Amino acid sequence: MSTTPIRRSASRRRTGFAALLGLTLVAAVVLVIARGADGATATAPVSGYVPPVKHVFVINIENKGYDSTWGPSSAAPYLAKTLRSKGVLLDTYYGTAHNSQPNYVAQLSGQGPNPQMQGDCQVYSTFVGATTAAPGQAVGSGCVFPASVGSLPTQLQAKGLSWKGYMEDMGTPCRHPAVDAVDPTQKAKVGDQYATRHNPFMYFSAITHSADCARRNVDLSQLPKDLASASTTPNLSYITPNLCDDGHDSPCVDGRPGGLASVNAWLQVWVPKILNSPAYKSDGELVITADEADSPQSDSTACCGEGPAPNSSLPGITGSGGGRIGALVLSRWTAPNSWSTTPYNHYSLLASLEDIFRLPYLGYAQTIGLNRFGLDVYNNGWNS
Repeated sequence: MSTTPIRRSASRRRTGFAALLGLTLVAAVVLVIARGADGATATAPVSGYVPPVKHVFVINIENKGYDSTWGPSSAAPYLAKTLRSKGVLLDTYYGTAHNSQPNYVAQLSGQGPNPQMQGDCQVYSTFVGATTAAPGQAVGSGCVFPASVGSLPTQLQAKGLSWKGYMEDMGTPCRHPAVDAVDPTQKAKVGDQYATRHNPFMYFSAITHSADCARRNVDLSQLPKDLASASTTPNLSYITPNLCDDGHDSPCVDGRPGGLASVNAWLQVWVPKILNSPAYKSDGELVITADEADSPQSDSTACCGEGPAPNSSLPGITGSGGGRIGALVLSRWTAPNSWSTTPYNHYSLLASLEDIFRLPYLGYAQTIGLNRFGLDVYNNGWNS
């Protein structure tokens, strides 16, 4: 195993950790990161490695590989330069599938893909299956999971914590197609560029059948009001731009350029609202990533031991995953303009959020050896 990533991380962290935690703990931290850096050894679930984050914001952009998003010629300089300078870039972060829909589902539940999901759930079909396989996988086919399949939102709710999904252009709260009908949101329309497949909450019947769905899965326009105070900001805010603003379409049906240019413009409007909010300033964390890399045919690379799943022998259609996409994490516990080379994927993100909220791991977030955010991410020194 190469020691280069360890030297990089240790040199950037040493001053802050020595001041707050002592040189002995620094050495122990480096050892933990060294064991986890190649994804071969499980990191121990030590809650002391997770700072007291209370409010998490997750934003996904669409179909963008690492080089196009984070490279020197990125068409999203606000993301790749301005925001990147404020946090830690996870430069070995991967999607878990192609196409879009299973990546969003992975972030919320740890469920792997099946062929209908890999096809982006053109039909909003009922999941059919009666068995499970380790680790916590529903075995079967279809898109809308039964209430027995757990998800991060239902975990949060059971613990008395709050969540909301903010979906641009959704309009009607908890909006989804009729069950077992063709999904009419697969293509953008002028004035309606909402895509159900980018709203993973809609694929869990425990959520869609809940009386709370209309209150918790809402249009993006409600976010500014909720950000006004920490008490009205959910513990988890999961934010999805529309098909133009997330970079999926290029050009867009309304004449805008789409792609990373429209991603850049959207982030310049919405991210400052988050960063200036009382909840973020107090104890917040912002994660910005993509669902998958640009092309299922050219980039189905993976990390973190990902391989054949119960419902799909090739999660990435032509390979093992969704390609290298990168992720940016901002918080007062992350050092500006830093990076981590530890391999992560969407299952790692789920496990890391479950660590923050002290929840058990769901689905592939249980994978032995899966890396979760530790002191390579929370690298700015902190008191628990």
